[in-house]
Parts: sequence; structure tokens; C-alpha cells
Amino acid sequence: MTKDMISPSDYAGGTVAMAVLNAIQNPVIMVDESGFVVFANWEAEAFFGASASHLARYRISTFIPFGSPLLALIDQVRERKAPVNEYRVDLSSPRLGQDKLVDLYVAPVLSEPGAVVIVFQERSMADKIDRQLTHRAAARSVTGLASMLAHEIKNPLSGIRGAAQLLEQSAVDDDRALTRLICDETDRIVSLVDRMEVFSDERPVDRMPVNIHSVLDHVKAVAKAGFARNIRVTESYDPSLPAVYANRDQLVQVFLNLVKNAAEAVGDRPDGEIMLTTAYRPGIRLSVAGTREKISLPLEFCVHDNGPGVPLDLLPHLFDPFITTKPNGSGLGLALVAKIIGDHGGIIECDSQNSRTTFRVLMPASKDASLEDASIASSTGPSR
Repeated sequence: MTKDMISPSDYAGGTVAMAVLNAIQNPVIMVDESGFVVFANWEAEAFFGASASHLARYRISTFIPFGSPLLALIDQVRERKAPVNEYRVDLSSPRLGQDKLVDLYVAPVLSEPGAVVIVFQERSMADKIDRQLTHRAAARSVTGLASMLAHEIKNPLSGIRGAAQLLEQSAVDDDRALTRLICDETDRIVSLVDRMEVFSDERPVDRMPVNIHSVLDHVKAVAKAGFARNIRVTESYDPSLPAVYANRDQLVQVFLNLVKNAAEAVGDRPDGEIMLTTAYRPGIRLSVAGTREKISLPLEFCVHDNGPGVPLDLLPHLFDPFITTKPNGSGLGLALVAKIIGDHGGIIECDSQNSRTTFRVLMPASKDASLEDASIASSTGPSR
């Protein structure tokens, strides 16, 4: 080692090296020949939910799932004395939490025999954005289906209903029940087609700077006056949040749908609670298809509930059309929510674990600074 290099074992005294490693937005750890964690940057502390001094007391095997491929990778790197990449490694566990899918870079530290450096790149956000794009494609497929249904089904249904009404006039009592059944079922199908026609509306969204806190307060007031009157609804707002560039009425529709779903999930639980939160999350950017432009999505709006949660097998498909956990649901409500958020250039995702479900909406901020200032001034304060 040259005198200009800083040994990993000297990181505590290497101010520049520490600053560089802590600036990396990926968890980085160093493991010695015995498997003990001898270094962890700030991101690693957050990833493992423990301080560097706590991590240093244990071997890496203590913090990852039993039989994890990471342990085999460490042994492989030690034997080959060459770096190895492994993609989409699942580290999900009760300690680390669910949805811990990572890409791994494991490299030997040549100056420290048996020591290796491990860099974790979390895949969760990238995968969520990929799934969101899939949801949008599914919504577009429903758009074409809705247009076809509207033109090709509603007209014959009208004729069927008219014929049933004519038959009802001369039918005996027993047959009159059947004609009424025909009318009711045709009405139900027309209602379903009408709901799907919303997906075929491809007109540009009329947007302007909107104070999200006024939207959420309105949604809360509607909910408390009706379907959530017996449920505790709280909020934790970031009062400095800028305005969101959106259509206010459509945002009300989105969050009414999400809060109503949360209320139905909570049900009659005596400790049932719905929480509305807002926060600023810089660093998330979404590419625009067909261009090199990237849209920043720093505004995070969440609806949390402590209901039973979403079944794991449904979670990846929750925003697809006709997917529902309700016995009498049509499965179009969340698909419409995903379409509206997608039309605004945002994304929506659901996390559900340990009886805690969160619907997270990420959206672009308004570029109108003056209205942003007005939004900040009139925003609701922290949780009350």
C-alpha cells in the first residue's frame, strides 16, 4: 500500500475517506476474515437498522437471512480474490423487513487478507417504477376495451332491456320476475361499461398548482361525515411542502377512493386508524417515454391504515383492472386511481406488511414559485 492510500481499517481516522463513503447513496460494509462487520457507512446503518458500533459486535450472518446467497458470494470472492456481482438477491427477513431485493457487488480488500467490501443496491424503488409502468400499460389496454364495449355492447343491451319491458306487460306473475331479472342485469352491465368508459378519456389533464393539504383536509371532512365517521383519522403534514401540479377534482377523487378503501379495510376495529401524511422526498426521477427528459417526483402523499393488509399474492397486481379483495367489488377503483396518477406524470405504490398498509403517491411539484409560496403559507401544520 502506498503512503497516499487509506486502509479500510483506518476509516475512523480518515476524514476524507469517511466523507466519501458516507456520501454514497448505497449501503457499504466491510467484513473481515472472520465475518465480523468492521465498517459500515451511514446508508448501511439505515439499511440494517443498527449503528456501526452495534454491527461491529456481530458477524454479517447475524443480520441476513439464514442460507442467504450473500454468504456464498463472500466465500467465492475470498477464494478467487476477484470481485463478483449478483443481481436481484432477496434479503427479506423480519429483521430487515419485506421487499428487500438488492443487487450485490462484493470485492476483496487486497491489503486486508480475507476481508471483503460489500455494496448493496436496493431494487425496490426501481422495481416499483417498473411495475407502475406495467400498470399504465394495463390501463391503456382497458382504454381500448372500454371504447369497444361502449360502442358494441350498450346498443344491443338497450334493445334487450326494451324487449324485456314489453314482455313484462303481458307476462304472468311468475314470468314477470324473469323479465325484471333481465332488466336488472342489463342495467348492471351498462353501469359497469359506464365506469369503464372513464378509462377511454384521453384528453389532456387540466392542471394547475394545488395545495395538497387543502385537498386532504377536504377528503378528511367528507370521510368523517360519512363512511369513516367512527374511525380515527389523523394527519402528519410537512408544512413547507410546495404546491403539486395537478387537477384538484381528480386528486380529490383519488384520495377519496384511497381513504374509502382504508376505511373498509379497518372496518369496525376499535383501534382502527387512518393516517394521512405528506413529505418531500428528493432524488426520485422518472424517465419520459420517447424522450431523454426525466421528471422529478419529490412530493410524497400517503394514506396509511392498520387494517389486516393486502394478500401478498395480490400485492404486485393490485392496480391491474378487475383485481379486488372485496366480495362485491368490480376491481376498477384502484385501476382508475393508477390511471389518474399516471396521467399526472406520477406513480402510486402499495406497501402492506404487519397489519400496516400504505398507499404512496409520488408526484411532481408545481413550477409556479409564487403559488408555491401561497401554498406553504396556507398549509396545515404538523400532525394534530
